[in-house]
Amino acid sequence: MTSSTNATAPSERTQVRRIADNANYDKDTLYAIIDEAYLCHVAFADDKGSHCIPTACWREADFLYIHAANPSRLAKILMRETQACVTITHLDGLVLARAAFNHSMNYRSAMIYGIFERVDGECKAASMAAFMDKIAPGRQQEARPGNHAELSGTTVMRIPLTEAACKQRSGGPNDDEDDMAQTVWAGVLPLCRQALPPIPHERNTQAAPAYVKNWHQTN
Repeated sequence: MTSSTNATAPSERTQVRRIADNANYDKDTLYAIIDEAYLCHVAFADDKGSHCIPTACWREADFLYIHAANPSRLAKILMRETQACVTITHLDGLVLARAAFNHSMNYRSAMIYGIFERVDGECKAASMAAFMDKIAPGRQQEARPGNHAELSGTTVMRIPLTEAACKQRSGGPNDDEDDMAQTVWAGVLPLCRQALPPIPHERNTQAAPAYVKNWHQTN
């Protein structure tokens, strides 16, 4: 468990109890997991039951941001000060042990609890611009910005990163000593996200900017 001075004390909801040594409450670790992600899952409940919705996300300072169409269930329910839980997971490998029960996965994950708040006015447009730069740095300066109708029809929301926990695993299998003599391969099957070469639209007439040309080399 982290001992960094940048760590926050876990709450009753964020306290990791199962394999607590894999827990991390350091903000730099949390930021890194969020900043590498393009998607998160937002869980909440209403009178129809429980829901877990995948959606795009980005971070600004100590907040995680999402957006949704005004009529969507995501926007309508979260803007009622509904308690939510946001999760992000990066899968880094499959861990193959000598015993079936000891197989595992290498991963980096984050859980964030709290209530989303609406982002309005100039901050709303600025946050959508930050989202564009998250997709591709420099894109905001080239694409047509959102017009009044588009911005008005979109709800931008943010949740503070004050109640959160990370959990991570790395390394090889943890076999019991009694299983070390098993004649079976043991180790890690690594996984990573791979960026592929850009595919231009069939009606594209523009030369690819640097951030497009370099996409599969820098990601």
